[in-house]
Amino acid sequence: MLLPLSLLDLIPVGTGSTGPQALRNSIDLARRADALGYTRYWVAEHHNTQGLASSAPEIMIGLLARETQHLRVGSGGIMLPNHSPLKVAENFLTLEALYPGRIDLGLGRAPGTDRVTALALRRSVEALAADDFPQQLQLLRAFAGEAEFPEDDLFARVRASPPGVPLPPIWLLGSSDFGARLAATLGRGFAFAYHFSPDMALPAMHAYRDTFQPSEYLARPYAILGVSVVCAETEERAEELARTHDLLWVNIRNGRTGPIPSPEEARAYPYTPFELQQVRASRSMLVVGTPERVRARLLELARRMEADELMVTSHIHSHAERVRSYELLAQAFELPHRG
Repeated sequence: MLLPLSLLDLIPVGTGSTGPQALRNSIDLARRADALGYTRYWVAEHHNTQGLASSAPEIMIGLLARETQHLRVGSGGIMLPNHSPLKVAENFLTLEALYPGRIDLGLGRAPGTDRVTALALRRSVEALAADDFPQQLQLLRAFAGEAEFPEDDLFARVRASPPGVPLPPIWLLGSSDFGARLAATLGRGFAFAYHFSPDMALPAMHAYRDTFQPSEYLARPYAILGVSVVCAETEERAEELARTHDLLWVNIRNGRTGPIPSPEEARAYPYTPFELQQVRASRSMLVVGTPERVRARLLELARRMEADELMVTSHIHSHAERVRSYELLAQAFELPHRG
């Protein structure tokens, strides 16, 4: 195995498909990733979009863990400001109790949606404006029994259940150096979103390693790099599949939240000159090509960013071709096939 590979699933809903089918596709993909030798399968959190069905990652994590045997299944991530720290602790203690040693708790601080939807989630303008992620993280850990409450704290007698279960490993997610430095200070694993913030990747990854402080949870820094990949047997087919990524990015940048477009829709779309600039910019976030070309590019990225693991996400319209992309990638990286 050249490098551990993992999978980030946004549960895409393509044109012509439905939300229920997208959820079933994720179950199928997780089973296949388990057999192909992937290390982790993380589910993202997104809200108020017709193109993604990943609004309840904690529910999907339990289902996917039940349907697999070897994968570490987790969140990529739970957007902590959207939730009560107590409830997040209870959800993940329950998951850990059911699937001990196989759950990851990835945490982020972005809303995972637009500002109005974030307000609907957080229920007040004050909560929407709060910048207290480290404090909420500490509270989550205290509810789970992993950290101490301050003396005379109002919540000191509150404990998350079920009892007798350790909190799964916490991973801090980031697209800037904020998460990197917090993960380093706390001695936790760090995952960087190169797939939508490539320019900040190098300084964030370096900041994480340079400032890492060993902890009881992690003796040395461990960094995951999230990358968008489209892999196919030929360059021509890979480029055709990548048209979906091009139009998807343009739609996101311009506030359109429809289903994931097909390559045919993307080919027929009348891009403006400004949108073509957006497409060119989006290609800096995408690794596309044959297995050999993708492997070389990913290994170079991992070397330059000093990544210990790569986490791949693929915006491919067809479920069968998305599965095939992951199969080719697993073969290229010589992952240990599990049957």
